[in-house]
Amino acid sequence: MSEIIMLKLGGSLITDKTKPYTIKSETLKRIAKEIKEAISEKDIKLIIGHGGGSFPHQSATKYQTHKGIKNNESIKGITIVQNDAAKLNRLVVDALLNEGINAISIQPSASVITKDSRIQSWDTKTIEKFLKLNIVPVPYGDIALDEKQGCCIISTEEILTFLAKKLGTTRIILAGKVDGVLTSDGDLIPEITAKNFYEIKKHLKGSDGADATGGMIHKVERMLEFAKKEIKSEIINGNKAGDIKQALLGKTNLGTTITKH
Repeated sequence: MSEIIMLKLGGSLITDKTKPYTIKSETLKRIAKEIKEAISEKDIKLIIGHGGGSFPHQSATKYQTHKGIKNNESIKGITIVQNDAAKLNRLVVDALLNEGINAISIQPSASVITKDSRIQSWDTKTIEKFLKLNIVPVPYGDIALDEKQGCCIISTEEILTFLAKKLGTTRIILAGKVDGVLTSDGDLIPEITAKNFYEIKKHLKGSDGADATGGMIHKVERMLEFAKKEIKSEIINGNKAGDIKQALLGKTNLGTTITKH
């Protein structure tokens, strides 16, 4: 099988987080076009995951789904959050189909079991068969039944890194709305390894906003775990026209690279 690349489209990249249930249609259309051009020029197998953005985050906050099953409202929340996440997924798949990409929705909550929000079991045979047929699977951040707390939210990073291990990929591309990992002064950090992360982490703590501090630090720590397994991660700016295409084609130095060495 050809090289398998995992591409994550950040929720803040493809939706407007300040407006509930609002998609950035033109951005998504342009990204879908770049993906189509890349896979037309190079023989790659692609899995596209995406965050929830302004869709399931509204209901997840309302029902506190990340805290597990507490009462009957929690159970109701499972169904509402899943439906909101699926609505965005249909829009993403529609955009890909409109560009001539043979994409298919993958609902993680239908078959994933987690423990402490980490995937414990997931039968990926159908995903493997889709890839062999040159169909692009499109999973997404979703709810899951959790062995410890009843339910949880599984991030797109968790989904893609699990699939990366299972399917043997060596590359994960995370496309967001910033140039990569930035210092508190806004300077781009071109490369992060296990050796330099301790020093870099100190410079990240002064960043503004939860998404730029805890969110990014957690994301990098997660990617470093998989760097140990020779999985290379790249954090790039999906708002820069052409960068997603170039990343898929193998161009480096577009943002921040996270590797073992």
